[in-house]
Amino acid sequence: MLVMEPQQRADVPDHVHYIIAFIILIIGTLGVTGNTLVMFAFYSNKKLRSLPNYFIMNLALSDFLMAITQSPMFFINSLYKEWIFGELGCKIYAFCGALFGITSMINLLAISIDRYLVITKPLQTIQRNSKRRISMAIISIWLYSLAWSLTPLIGWSSYIPEGLMTSCTWDYVSPSPANRSYTMMLCCFVFFIPLAIILYCYLFMFLSVRKAGRDLERLSQKSGFGKQQSMRSEWKLAKIAAVVIVVYVLSWSPYACVTLVAWAGYANILTPYSKTLPAIIAKSSTIYNPFIYAIVHNKYRATLAEKVPGLSCLSRVQKKDGLTSSTYSDTSVQDSNFSRQPSVYTKKLHTTTDNSCNMMLDNSHCVCL
Repeated sequence: MLVMEPQQRADVPDHVHYIIAFIILIIGTLGVTGNTLVMFAFYSNKKLRSLPNYFIMNLALSDFLMAITQSPMFFINSLYKEWIFGELGCKIYAFCGALFGITSMINLLAISIDRYLVITKPLQTIQRNSKRRISMAIISIWLYSLAWSLTPLIGWSSYIPEGLMTSCTWDYVSPSPANRSYTMMLCCFVFFIPLAIILYCYLFMFLSVRKAGRDLERLSQKSGFGKQQSMRSEWKLAKIAAVVIVVYVLSWSPYACVTLVAWAGYANILTPYSKTLPAIIAKSSTIYNPFIYAIVHNKYRATLAEKVPGLSCLSRVQKKDGLTSSTYSDTSVQDSNFSRQPSVYTKKLHTTTDNSCNMMLDNSHCVCL
């Protein structure tokens, strides 16, 4: 058992623990509820079971598990003002937090890559996209996350209480070579490199959509209509990209900064507050993703409004967006995909059957759009 010695108990006022307990309760409740609604909508509406949306389901699952394994224990420990679940409980708690947190982040990376391929290379994506490939990608995400989560249990770093001693994480404070090397490798391969790839994907997605808008403006006989629709496409994609990147950075960068400060040898300047607050912000990432990737999506809103009585108010939002969203989806996206193709494919695309066109639209309709 992990015995909490008196000097290990954080010397902070009791009301601080209670405030944190209240915040964690809200985060856990919203995280579990929001991601449960996403999974419920997915399974109750067959139209939502497109291949790209399997990534959304995987993200909702990892965020749900993150919320349900972290918030209750964190909440109870905050009420007791110390860690009460022993050494084994600390390891299980920290392992689950690492596994599901890394899975969510790498899943965001997979979504970015998938959207990048669909938008910039739609023809190749149609030929290569399959349920088997998506399933292998999801399995790879979990295996990658599992590898990073298991290593502290087998000797590369370790899991210990942190901050106010009411939660646990890997040991980024001790200056041993194992801890320092694990901290640096984890930050690089789970945060900085994925973030760089996400930025790359969204940058080139935006450039591709902007180029498509310009091509559409030149080719469209009704240049005013074409320009309006292409600009709406640009701004919608740009706003979604900005939200995804900003939330990703804001949720995890404080935690990454704290661990890097400790890695640089300045762990002595870190207070219990400066260790706990970034952990709370990182755990709150389970709240945002359901809203960004699912709740704001028209089909999800319609499904939830129909299936969940308490959310019938979402139908008003659905009706409000109905004309503009359906028109945009059925015309602007199709025109954008057409304009992005090289000229050698132009005649071929004009003679494509209706089923093939629908296939292209289905693959192009990601949650972001």
